[in-house]
Amino acid sequence: MRDRSSLNSTLLKLDNASYKAYKDIRGSYQFENFKLLIDYVQGDPFASPSQLRAVIPQSIANFPAQLYQTKSREIALRDYLARQFARIANKVKSHRGTGKSGLIAIAHVGQEILERTAVFINDREIEIRFVVGLPARGRRILGRQAAEMLCKDIPDIVATLLYSSLEPSAIQQHVETAEDADWLRQQLEKNNLVAFIANGAILPRRSGIDPRPLLDAIPFQSPPSLQVKLDCPNRGTIEGMGIPAGISLIVGGGYHGKSTLLRAIELGIYNHLPGDGREYVVANPNGVKIRAEDGRSIVGVDISPFINHLPQERSTTKFATINASGSTSQAANIIEALEAGAKLLLIDEDTSATNFTIRDRRMQALISKDKEPITPFIDKVRQLYTDYGVSTILVMGGSGDYFDVADRVIAMENYVPQDVTAQAKAIALQYVTARNAEGGTNFGAINSRIPIKESIDPSRGNKEVKLTSRGVDAIAFGTEDIDLSAVEQIVDSAQLKAIAQAIVYAKTYMDRQLTISEILHQVAQDLATSGLDTITSYPQGDLAWFRSLELAAALNRLRSLQIQ
Repeated sequence: MRDRSSLNSTLLKLDNASYKAYKDIRGSYQFENFKLLIDYVQGDPFASPSQLRAVIPQSIANFPAQLYQTKSREIALRDYLARQFARIANKVKSHRGTGKSGLIAIAHVGQEILERTAVFINDREIEIRFVVGLPARGRRILGRQAAEMLCKDIPDIVATLLYSSLEPSAIQQHVETAEDADWLRQQLEKNNLVAFIANGAILPRRSGIDPRPLLDAIPFQSPPSLQVKLDCPNRGTIEGMGIPAGISLIVGGGYHGKSTLLRAIELGIYNHLPGDGREYVVANPNGVKIRAEDGRSIVGVDISPFINHLPQERSTTKFATINASGSTSQAANIIEALEAGAKLLLIDEDTSATNFTIRDRRMQALISKDKEPITPFIDKVRQLYTDYGVSTILVMGGSGDYFDVADRVIAMENYVPQDVTAQAKAIALQYVTARNAEGGTNFGAINSRIPIKESIDPSRGNKEVKLTSRGVDAIAFGTEDIDLSAVEQIVDSAQLKAIAQAIVYAKTYMDRQLTISEILHQVAQDLATSGLDTITSYPQGDLAWFRSLELAAALNRLRSLQIQ
């Protein structure tokens, strides 16, 4: 195997050569403490950067096995090492020429601790996947600068990833925080809870583009009636507000923290960094944020539990449109989430269609039910829980009619929650709305759909597969754009990249006449067994874990999708 010296010599010889000559350095190189693998070399300085791996034997890295002995700890340690690489790489990288010259980077990391393909660890070795912008001036190789990057900067970064170079207490805190959050989340169901918010949590963020905790924010404190105690393996007993299964309203005046609380709960499906403020805010892992989404496409969805007898006798049992309204999109979003296994719906009236959320007594008197195709959510939310065990947490500031169907009402006042269930129920008795329930006696069936494989085409021109993510909002899938801007629980572009790959991978199961829910289950099983690498044809370091619910959301928004 070639070594650092041979790589250094090759790069010096390539100085001022045509950029394509960089292809000669592909392969493996044995350095003093690790092996460097150059898997892909970019074609020019403006192209996607080159892909490299560093493999460090555990005999050198020397991480104690207790730091990665469980899946929860392993993911957290991998996340910590990715962050360490990113911090050091950001310090040593420099502009060294044209285009991406001088770039040294690893997958972006945010406030969430996600399972990523950027770092792997086991008893034998640690593998780090990262990218490098090989330097050039114009289209001529800067060989000396490349040698400095690959033969000096990279070894210097790798040296900071050894256990002896790190702060053991910080690593321990990182893995224990994630482990405790996973432990809390696993205790929700047996305690009949759908969410838990620890006392002392900091929920507000600095801004819409800065997800760090707001400075000088009011710490969260549970009302006594909803306070519960849960045990963790590291921190011990944690007290906080437990939201039981069923129907919960979050009410209060504007700007008092209603949506902030809901946002924290919807991101409680993820673990968070120590110091994030939401480390011990957890939610049912199958909780889904639901909103209206004007303009989205819908294919073959049975929205009849919510919408019936449309004009022109349009079917609502196999509803399809390329330009959904607010109400039809919200209805479809709920049914699709249920099809994918949702057990908790999270809804904010600010992002909901009003006519889908409520129809009051006065409107019922003016527009009779036989002229109104929409059955509002207020008349189906109880049936959803009774028939399917699906809970709902709903932010509601404009309609007290929901007091009649809620199991509990939580009022936010200056970011402090209060249990006002008794007051809300008393008001409901005092001010009877006399509205007529319009939902029938049952929620209705949740029908499965079988996708047509040929309708899922990721090709573009002469490229069999052309996939690109655009931030956290969209996937370029072949000739189509999948708009995921309304899927608010996607937090990282690496998740979109993985979802795009997973849609292509899922086609392998579409020859078997499987339903969407069955396909999602098969893909999830494969990922659980073999990891994210199973959905790609070669090792990639820029993928992150996603749920079947987000995979379903992307598939359902593919405008070419057809259903049998």
